[in-house]
Amino acid sequence: MSTSTANPAATHKLYIETVGCQMNMLDSEMVVADLRRQGYELADNVTDADTILFNTCSVREQAENKTYSALGRLRQAKKDNPEKIIGVMGCMAQKDQKLIFKRAPYVDIVVGPGQLQQIPGLIDKVRAEGGKHTAVSLGRTDGKLMDIKRSHETFDPLRDPTMRPTPFQAFLRIQIGCDKFCTYCIVPMTRGPEQGRHPQQIYDEAVILADQGAKEIILLGQTVNSYRHVDKDKTETRLADLLHKLHDINGIERLKFVTSYPKDMGYDLLTTIRDLKKCSPYLHVPLQSGSDAVLKRMKRGYTVGEYRDMMARINETLGDKAAVSSDFIVGFCGETDAEFQETVDLVEECRFKNSFIFKYSERPGTKAHDQLPDDVPFEVKRRRNNELLQIQNRISEEDNQKFLGRTVEVLVEGPSKRHDAAVNEIKDGKAEDLNRVVVGDPGAAGKSDLVQLDTTQQDAARLQKQQFEGKPLQLTGRTHCDRIVVFDGSPRLIGQMLPIGVYEVCGLTLLGTAVSESKADLISLV
Repeated sequence: MSTSTANPAATHKLYIETVGCQMNMLDSEMVVADLRRQGYELADNVTDADTILFNTCSVREQAENKTYSALGRLRQAKKDNPEKIIGVMGCMAQKDQKLIFKRAPYVDIVVGPGQLQQIPGLIDKVRAEGGKHTAVSLGRTDGKLMDIKRSHETFDPLRDPTMRPTPFQAFLRIQIGCDKFCTYCIVPMTRGPEQGRHPQQIYDEAVILADQGAKEIILLGQTVNSYRHVDKDKTETRLADLLHKLHDINGIERLKFVTSYPKDMGYDLLTTIRDLKKCSPYLHVPLQSGSDAVLKRMKRGYTVGEYRDMMARINETLGDKAAVSSDFIVGFCGETDAEFQETVDLVEECRFKNSFIFKYSERPGTKAHDQLPDDVPFEVKRRRNNELLQIQNRISEEDNQKFLGRTVEVLVEGPSKRHDAAVNEIKDGKAEDLNRVVVGDPGAAGKSDLVQLDTTQQDAARLQKQQFEGKPLQLTGRTHCDRIVVFDGSPRLIGQMLPIGVYEVCGLTLLGTAVSESKADLISLV
């Protein structure tokens, strides 16, 4: 990214808030790395910061509303401290541009995801000259294709491991943009044309990540298994070739990739996953709907039959080692009860490891917004969302039963979220009892509610109390096929590959205990 002219002797405090996908998390990491190079320090809250950035998402209305609400809360802070710099970056910045200044006139900079390298310079410009400044990429029809592509590039290996949820796992972008143009999706407009990064650049960055201590790398792309790069000598590199290239890097023990497109899940990629031991058999392949009619209105580019064919290829090649998850949109334009039932039936048939389920909300700038009526009542959307989520949770818990009494290999990520939530409640004196903690609804895109715990969660809560009293803390990690495992242990285990014996399961989590390697009979690739 660009080098700013900021005075390195002047220490500025940065607060950054990120919503949305893994791409946004990676973008935030790179922006922070760039600003830290200019002498910035991270602040824990907006009050202590002189520079505040919001990395935004436009895929769902809820994410945009969250950002505008956060901006609204800064109105008085900006009035009291005019020297504070407030910036909006990411997909919402690319989509809304001038609208952000209209709704929040105290915002100083608006920067699209393809222009993030300009942020340090723009901040300096605001401090020196004042005014409002915008840096966005070209629209899909605003010039020659090559110029549009170049305006969306944000490929830079500058990394900051302290910004990752765990230093042992890292995202690595191999592709940006999308050319699928699903009628509900704004990403082709905000992220630009689909383009694959040069494989050597990807390899070099993976080496950097390994040197920084990353043991698991997650390759990112809007349709990551569509990755393609053609060199000047006409040499073509696809995702399978890239996995072979990355597999031999010392220090990297696991390779994952998200998000995949059904029609590009071919035998060449699946056999690569089967044959390379570092490649995870976890495949996230959104279906979105089990109705051909709805898929056609969504312009997804495949049929239910073709998705079934893909599942058959996965099962044929990977067998019971495969773990497939999916995405669904309920209540899309014109979805009938019969069409929703087709989705239910297909979820029962495919038995996904887990699914992310969302209620449709129309997005300005998409074809669905302009051409299709959002005619499914909200209450119907909510009912379908809850019904599908309950079905998926039941399937997940049923399928997790096969792990009972078995030993799985886990990359230990750190303290569990449930541990942190319970301990904070106890510290703050807010916990009424140990049978209630904050847990996330996996189908509600960040929504959290206080819910009654089942027996497994009550056991976990007791472990949390023990940690608060100085006993072993509750840790979490993931198997090779991306199943979450919770167990008690010490901080020194974080970052290790550890055998865990599973003694209880629920829909989203395996509960276990650490076992010695001499006694571990590990399940291969789980």
